[in-house]
Amino acid sequence: MDEKVRKVILAYSGGLDTSILVKWLAEEYGCEVVAYTADVGQQDELDGLEAKAKKTGASKIYIEDLREEFARDFVFFAIKANAIYEGTYLLGTSIARPLIAKRQVEIALKEHADAVCHGSTGKGNDQVRFELTYYALAPHIKVIAPWRQWSFSSREDLIDYARKHGIDVPVSKAKPYSMDRNLMHISYEGGVLEDPWNEPDESMFRLTVSPERAPDKPTYVEIDFENGSPTRVDGKVMKAHEIIDLLNKKAGENGIGRVDIVENRFVGMKSRGVYETPGCTVLHVAHRAIESITMDREVMHLRDSLITKVSELIYYGFWYSPEMEAMRAFTEAAQKGVTGTVRLKLYKGNTIVAGRKSDQSLYKQDFATFDKDAVYDQGDASGFIKLNALRLRIRAIQNEQWKKGK
Repeated sequence: MDEKVRKVILAYSGGLDTSILVKWLAEEYGCEVVAYTADVGQQDELDGLEAKAKKTGASKIYIEDLREEFARDFVFFAIKANAIYEGTYLLGTSIARPLIAKRQVEIALKEHADAVCHGSTGKGNDQVRFELTYYALAPHIKVIAPWRQWSFSSREDLIDYARKHGIDVPVSKAKPYSMDRNLMHISYEGGVLEDPWNEPDESMFRLTVSPERAPDKPTYVEIDFENGSPTRVDGKVMKAHEIIDLLNKKAGENGIGRVDIVENRFVGMKSRGVYETPGCTVLHVAHRAIESITMDREVMHLRDSLITKVSELIYYGFWYSPEMEAMRAFTEAAQKGVTGTVRLKLYKGNTIVAGRKSDQSLYKQDFATFDKDAVYDQGDASGFIKLNALRLRIRAIQNEQWKKGK
């Protein structure tokens, strides 16, 4: 390699790509490799990572618990913004990348490293998300992206390299699809899933049962919100990541949160992804329900008009952009007063709103009732309608005159 690198901080998951990267970086650059793993809810996938990283040549490894920051500052923001990419994808992988990359840069500066490295492929979105964050927070950092440099062309090549060097990897040639897990979701892609006609095998799913196998009796759950953020489940105050963990369990047991989509990647191609997002599926429904009684109509509609843009910024990797800073500020302001309790019924893949209440509710029964009331004169609607119809009447009159003049 022409580029001189003394020390590199590698974003390390212990999966196929990063398992071989420790060895590859040391061989190709002759540099010290420091592994970094962000705990954003991978659970047992973190087991044995320290020993594995050092066995393959890492000089040290950082394993840091970022679950609370991830849930509080990233996942809950996506809920408050109602951010759903292309109307379906809840952005579980996308929303984690800016946090992981931010901490990676901080460690690089602390370690006086020359470079940072990620294992994202040259065809995917993650390479963009990682590198936009690197450059936004450390504009002069060197970035190593092996998938755009090395001679390997497939996951089978990586598996062969791992076997040659005695590196244990969690996939095989017979089952090569990739999986990414965090507190918010699990994503599956590649391999047998690349054909969008193939139905996912039931044995693949880890967080959810199929709706057919879900209990015949519904599960009720109550969620409290304060200014748009979930704070309690069934009356119990919980940390942000604990709320998601608990709802993942409750929703997963009831077959909620599976999505199978073909999405448009930022780099231009379409990609098939299968996702399990049980807890946050429930939170999205609950949050919408509490907004319905606490959020001003025009503020809600303005926020909703920005859903596509906010979702694209997260999906594309522009979390640390000036436009995203503005979006975050607006979203937080719009969520003031989105406070109250939502009761949900979880049943065979469905999240059903069973009730909502709030001390700050804008829903007033005496305003909305069809019975006689003292606050709304139905006769006032005549002028309201005529004023709103004025431009329509003028247009119709003009059309009539034009037809008569022909």
